[in-house]
Amino acid sequence: MPNKLSIKQLELIANDIREDIVHMLEVAGSGHSAGPLGLADIFTALYFDVLKHDPKNPDWDERDILILSNGHCVPVRYAAMARAGYFDRKELLTLRQLGSRLQGHPERKRLPGLENTSGPLGCGLSQACGIALAHKMDNILRRYIYVVMGDGETDEGNIWEAAMFAGDQHLSKIIAIIDRNNIQIDGPTEMVLPLENYKDKWEAFGWHVLEIDGNNIEAVIDACVMAKAIVEKPVAIIAHTIPGKGVDFIEYDFHWHGIPPNTEQATKALQELRTLGGKIRSEHE
Repeated sequence: MPNKLSIKQLELIANDIREDIVHMLEVAGSGHSAGPLGLADIFTALYFDVLKHDPKNPDWDERDILILSNGHCVPVRYAAMARAGYFDRKELLTLRQLGSRLQGHPERKRLPGLENTSGPLGCGLSQACGIALAHKMDNILRRYIYVVMGDGETDEGNIWEAAMFAGDQHLSKIIAIIDRNNIQIDGPTEMVLPLENYKDKWEAFGWHVLEIDGNNIEAVIDACVMAKAIVEKPVAIIAHTIPGKGVDFIEYDFHWHGIPPNTEQATKALQELRTLGGKIRSEHE
């Protein structure tokens, strides 16, 4: 993006994105709530500070690549893209409708600016490896490949095959951001299939690992800057987030992994977001 925004401005954008997500899911009547809300700060940091990209020229040859592996979280990407200027925000309300460009899982050929199609979990890191290796072979040095993954999806063996390959090939242009929100569709990650010691696992596969508060936009930006300074190996950023961040009755509750708010719940959620959890007086009061 051409102009750097302050952290406060970015935080307000993230809150707007959360409002968009609630609207989209309410109208769609289906979709995933907890993950997209928790990822709003990360996607704000990416689209409004970190990524080298051009909404008016989505296929720009010098752009960074953003792969979304946990495709069910795509509402947050659509909302961020619309706010960044890729398409009119009115289109957000077509989420999951028949014929819409905004499908429930991203389809690369439907919407300019999407870099991959994702539905089956566990594939995004392999896609990123293929792109990174191609860039390395072509001596393309100034483009980074960011891949956003869920922690639950790292139950998939495909992830660890890709992690081993990236470490072996020293694919240092890959920056993986793992949404460590500790939930998946069946319950808490550590009860479904324990992931810890998570940092040690990634390091064992030859990755440089950073751990951050994924709901702190400044921390996300700083981690991405630091990741670019690592030139000999890929980087995994374990971003600890709150699922459902910003909406009290959704936060931390794994039951909200794959359901949308109804009208009453959406009204309550929007009231909370518009008042920043009661910190400001709503204009609707």
